[in-house]
Amino acid sequence: MIENFSVEVPAPSGPQTRTAYVYLPQGYSPAERYPVLYMFDGQTLFYDEKAPYGESWRMGETLDRLRAKLLVAAVECDKTDRLTEYSPFPFTSPFGSSDGKGEEYMKWFTGTFKPMIDARFATDPTKSYIAGSSMGGLMTLYALCKYPQVFSGGAALSPSLWVAPEKCRDLILGADCKRFPALYLDYGEKELENHGKRQKAGLSFCFEALLGRNAPFHFHLIRGGVHNEKSWRAQIPSFLEELGLL
Repeated sequence: MIENFSVEVPAPSGPQTRTAYVYLPQGYSPAERYPVLYMFDGQTLFYDEKAPYGESWRMGETLDRLRAKLLVAAVECDKTDRLTEYSPFPFTSPFGSSDGKGEEYMKWFTGTFKPMIDARFATDPTKSYIAGSSMGGLMTLYALCKYPQVFSGGAALSPSLWVAPEKCRDLILGADCKRFPALYLDYGEKELENHGKRQKAGLSFCFEALLGRNAPFHFHLIRGGVHNEKSWRAQIPSFLEELGLL
C-alpha cells in the first residue's frame, strides 16, 4: 500500500507544496516497528504515469513481490531546479547549472521530513537508510558523509559524481564519523561508456577515499546497465540485501 500526502518543502526558488509517498509493507501493523528507506525523486518511484520518462521504479510492486518488511518514504523533487536542490556543490555543465543547495534540502529532510514520518508511521528511528539514483545518488553519498548519526547505510545508484569529482573525494575524506555507514555503489556499463572522463574520475577518486577511510562499501558495475528507472529497478533486490533490508 502506498500513502500519499502533501508536504511543504523549502525549495531553491521558494516554498513549494509537493506530494510525499510512503510505501507500507504487506501486513503492516502499528504494533510493530519497521526500518525506513528514504529515497529521492519520489515522482519516479511508484507510478509509471507520474514518472517523467514514462516508466517508474515500480517500487511498491517490487517490494510486495520480495515481501520486504520496510517502509519507503520519498518526496517529489523540485521540477524547476532539481540540479540545485540535489547537489551539495555549485557547478556548471552542458546539462545545466546548480547553485548547490543540497545541504539546505538535507537539513529539511532530516530535521522535518524524517521526524514527520517517525511520528506518523510505525518506524524504528534507529534503522533509517537512504537511496537514490543519478543526482539522488550523489545526495545519498552526501547524506551518509554528513549525517551518519541519522542513516545506517545507503545505496547510491549511478551517482552523478561528474559534477565535482574532487569535491566528492574530499567529502568522503572529511566525513565526520567514527564509522562510515554501509554503502552500496553501482554504475551501469553502458552509461559509464557514455558519461565521459569526469564520471570515471569521480568513481576513481571515491574508491580511493572510501578505501582510505576503511569504509564498508560494495561497488557493482552493472553489465548492460543504462541510465534509467528500468535499469535501477533491476538492482533493488541487490542493494536491499546488501543493506540488510531483505
